Amino acid sequence: MAVPTFVDRVVLHVHAGRGGNGVASVHREKFKPLGGPDGGNGGPGGSVILRVDPDVTTLIDYHHSPVRRAEHGGQGAGGHRNGGHGDDLVLPVPDGTLVLDERGEMIVDLVGAGTEVVVAQGGRGGLGNAALASAKRKAPGFALLGEPGEELTVALELKVVADIGLVGYPSAGKSSLIAALSRARPKIADYPFTTLVPNLGVVTAGDTTYTVADVPGLIEGASEGKGLGHEFLRHVERCAAIVHVVDMATMEPDRNPVADLDVIENELSRYGGLEGRPRIVALNKIDVPDGRDMADIVIDEIRARGLRVFPVSAASREGLRELSFAMAEIVAAERAAHVVEEAPRIVLRPRGRGDAAEFTISQENDVWLVQGDKPERWVRQTDFSNEEAVGFLADRLNRLGVEDRLLALGAAEGDAVVIGSLDGGVVFDFKPMVDAGASVLGSRRGEDNRFEERRPSEQRRRAIESAYDDRGEGETRADVARREDDARRDQP
Repeated sequence: MAVPTFVDRVVLHVHAGRGGNGVASVHREKFKPLGGPDGGNGGPGGSVILRVDPDVTTLIDYHHSPVRRAEHGGQGAGGHRNGGHGDDLVLPVPDGTLVLDERGEMIVDLVGAGTEVVVAQGGRGGLGNAALASAKRKAPGFALLGEPGEELTVALELKVVADIGLVGYPSAGKSSLIAALSRARPKIADYPFTTLVPNLGVVTAGDTTYTVADVPGLIEGASEGKGLGHEFLRHVERCAAIVHVVDMATMEPDRNPVADLDVIENELSRYGGLEGRPRIVALNKIDVPDGRDMADIVIDEIRARGLRVFPVSAASREGLRELSFAMAEIVAAERAAHVVEEAPRIVLRPRGRGDAAEFTISQENDVWLVQGDKPERWVRQTDFSNEEAVGFLADRLNRLGVEDRLLALGAAEGDAVVIGSLDGGVVFDFKPMVDAGASVLGSRRGEDNRFEERRPSEQRRRAIESAYDDRGEGETRADVARREDDARRDQP
């Protein structure tokens, strides 16, 4: 089984890191059994980032390992200690990589060293109870959970970034031309489909340095999937000019240079998008006696079509200087026409669903469906085993206006309400204006009076001071305070 060395299309599954959970903690020290909430926040999960690396020329790493995961965020801790940030996972890709979604629609075209896109955003870390404390909720007994990171399946498709694209029949000498014009050393042999991957070479002509790439295996019907050319036609889309390499010494009796040129042009036209690119024709293999004679026969007919024609030989290097300077002229003109100031690195981030309305409500199969970035995110952050956390969620949804909207739409007590999707959301029984959470502690919803209950009053302080004056041998102030509290609780 052949092992691929060049891969220009892969399907990649990315998983961003989950945010760490916040923690509910209370500061404790001697004589201060309830010194205040000090739970830290969870750290955010790492994101998955695609970044253009000039040293990477193939997507083969993702062909072998198509699933990539970023690091999770750390959990918070007491003493106001926040969890650590999950490390981002940076995946290097070649210059000219297209990122497509599952529907085949382009997300971004990554061109230029350092250009990057965040394809999967790490989850937010959950808030600890210190961050949730307020004037009304002085000692929250809960914390928020970290959010899961985004999971996404994308297709990566490479379009080689080259200035000049060489096209032509197999064995026309495209790889030999690249080897003769540059220091590239592609595999060369005298049989069809020698080249199985696009070859790149760097050419210098005068003050202009440019890249040349060939498209392997173009034959008649390539645009419809025949041969190998349909796999690589995309690699000429970015080229400033197209050079037809025409074989002057083909041994096939049913072929001639003009017909070969017409066939390749027809395939380029059927592929589409290349009509405006300048064309040059290189009549190759004139070092062969029959090849030079054939070039003399067809050169005027091709020039009559308005094309620049250069008889060349990759073997003897005849005509290569003129061809290289003609290509450099086109590249220089193209660059001059598109001069722009160097832009800073662009970081593209996917747009969240919450950029429009904060939430929507619809009714499906007698179920009220609440969808939106905020309510769905708040549900993911909620620890449903903690009644106070559930009450906090109810407060947030009420402030957002979810309850009022449901009532306005005709929702009645006991109706099923789903936040999220029908198949994966969280189901509630609608109970408008019901206190929850901290109310189980004897206070209003969203309020916690445990501090008030545990804080010593002036009367208690005086009782402890009086009892301390009459303390027994070896009793400390803490012992006296404990004895006085026990006596107070025993009173009817």
